[in-house]
Amino acid sequence: MRLIVAEDSTLLREGLVRLLAEEGHEVAAAVGDADELMAALAAVGDVDAVTVDVRMPPTHTDEGLRAALRIREERPGVGVLVLSQYVEKRYATELITGHSGGVGYLLKDRVMHVGEFLDALERVGRGGAAFDPEVVRQLVARTSHRDPLATLTPRETEVLEVMAQGWTNARIAEELHMSLSAVEKHAAAIFGKLGLTRGEGYSRRVLAVLRYLDS
Repeated sequence: MRLIVAEDSTLLREGLVRLLAEEGHEVAAAVGDADELMAALAAVGDVDAVTVDVRMPPTHTDEGLRAALRIREERPGVGVLVLSQYVEKRYATELITGHSGGVGYLLKDRVMHVGEFLDALERVGRGGAAFDPEVVRQLVARTSHRDPLATLTPRETEVLEVMAQGWTNARIAEELHMSLSAVEKHAAAIFGKLGLTRGEGYSRRVLAVLRYLDS
């Protein structure tokens, strides 16, 4: 893939550039703030995805996330993977619920293996989704009290949180120590309660996460 890395920590930024290059990806630009990110995106032409931190110069509040929203609005074909220490709930909810794919949100201190990050980035670059379950939990906690469809059982909610990571039913079964048929049953119940039919497109799994967060 062709990528842009936006990260204000020089050490982490350079580390990501080297890692991605070693994995065969092309890093078209590596920048340290949101303004540089938007300028780089305009200058380098087509890219598959960007990685962006939430808190960047000059105020270190939410510049990166607001830039991510602009990218998704102006360049919807570009995948956006937020990589941060924080869950900035206001703009995170807008970013995640405003689009059906090509978005992800990982927490830096919860990425335990390089492979997890690379898998999430590649999935987002292909138009999929990759959310840390802790991000999902925090956003659901913020929105669920207003959700008229909050009828999911605790187990269904657990399956949905793991589903948000983009895992297959077989992987979910392994992670939650369930049978494959049980996962399939819970997934079908989730889709039914959220009103998602097969006619809605290729990714009811992604739509289920987004619909739940947006409701």
